[in-house]
Amino acid sequence: MNIFTQLESEVRSYSRSWPVVFDRAVGSVMYDESGAEYLDFFSGAGALNYGHNNPELKKVLIDYLADDRVMHSLDMFTTARRDFLEAFDEVLLKPRDLDYKLVFPGPGGANAVEAALKLARKVTGRESVINFTNAFHGMTLGALSVTGNSLKRGGAGVPLVHATPMPFDDYFDGDYPDFFYFERLLEDSGSGLNLPAAVIVETVQGEGGINAARAEWLRQLAALCKKYEMLLIIDDVQMGCGRTGEFFSFEEAGIVPDIVCLSKSISGYGIPMALTLIKPELDIWQPGEHNGTFRGIGPAFVTGAAALRRYWSDDALRDSTITKGARVEGWFNTIAARYRQHELFAKGRGLARGLQFPSGELADAVCKAAFERGLLMETSGPEGEVMKILPALTITDAELDKGLRIIDESVRAVLGEPDPDAAAHADLHIEDKENTPA
Repeated sequence: MNIFTQLESEVRSYSRSWPVVFDRAVGSVMYDESGAEYLDFFSGAGALNYGHNNPELKKVLIDYLADDRVMHSLDMFTTARRDFLEAFDEVLLKPRDLDYKLVFPGPGGANAVEAALKLARKVTGRESVINFTNAFHGMTLGALSVTGNSLKRGGAGVPLVHATPMPFDDYFDGDYPDFFYFERLLEDSGSGLNLPAAVIVETVQGEGGINAARAEWLRQLAALCKKYEMLLIIDDVQMGCGRTGEFFSFEEAGIVPDIVCLSKSISGYGIPMALTLIKPELDIWQPGEHNGTFRGIGPAFVTGAAALRRYWSDDALRDSTITKGARVEGWFNTIAARYRQHELFAKGRGLARGLQFPSGELADAVCKAAFERGLLMETSGPEGEVMKILPALTITDAELDKGLRIIDESVRAVLGEPDPDAAAHADLHIEDKENTPA
């Protein structure tokens, strides 16, 4: 592995936690160059919702490449681009009665966020944007300005301005009413808060610690935005594409954002691609006013269209994700019940799940123990205190159970054997879960 440490920057991250050289990947399993298997509960940080090298999507991709189809096209019209747009409209927008125009802002989630912020300011003529505590929206300067993590913000090297953080759902543990502080500032002409152009929010904060906003909180936020004529931007880069069950994570709350940011799994195959969805009345761009070289990658269009038609033409994947997510929640609650003295806490929605520990050191130790047992997962949260899992939505029941048992073993390895009485009660709970038909 010397070539990596000699030539790559010290900014490397995941390779420090998983010091092996990976070579192949199929479905929910990765293989290192020696052939050792690792069950993947990371899924490219949410870019591989349909697993590695999904066979149906792979065939479409190989056929496209073999036919010498267009690889790179910026915003020129191509057959692949047309097919993706038709699939997006027919499979996602029309069935949900959503009316959006699509911006292809570039290859990554930060591109989608930057386009959203830029357009919100252009439409409203205002500068300020509201973000939330523990938010993560990307590593470019605009996206960093609405990100909460101090380590990531510190890497900017310049002041991050024109953004004001507000408390995310349950930030004060229920001590204050929802939006007590935010609404007071909006109402008070002496508060010093300029009327914002927009509010940007994740319905589940992935990097922030798997913090899931309640549907009622999201509805109140949407109403507040409407009252004060602020645009509502939903960052669905990691939690969209079915991660929480429904394709869009905001569907559960019954809201319709003004702008939606998508990336990661939108190509279906891990090929870079991003979208910024905007209501038609917001489409005031001048030609070329926002552009980028890599906003027309043919292979991403073709695998993205195939993924939409294969997995979102019915409710099978949505229902499976919700069922599997409930199973994970049951396991994590059981583990937490075994170790009451450590005050563990299960978090998340769908197949975005976390188990919060008292410290980042403990969460990291559990992830290390899991890696030693052949499972890949990461930590998140402001101190890395949350053990975070993002299994592929297509993971089999057997693979999911195998991973959950490894997590159970890893927690035991780090925290020791649980209190016998608490363990007996918790184990009865998990047995009941296992014997209950889905």
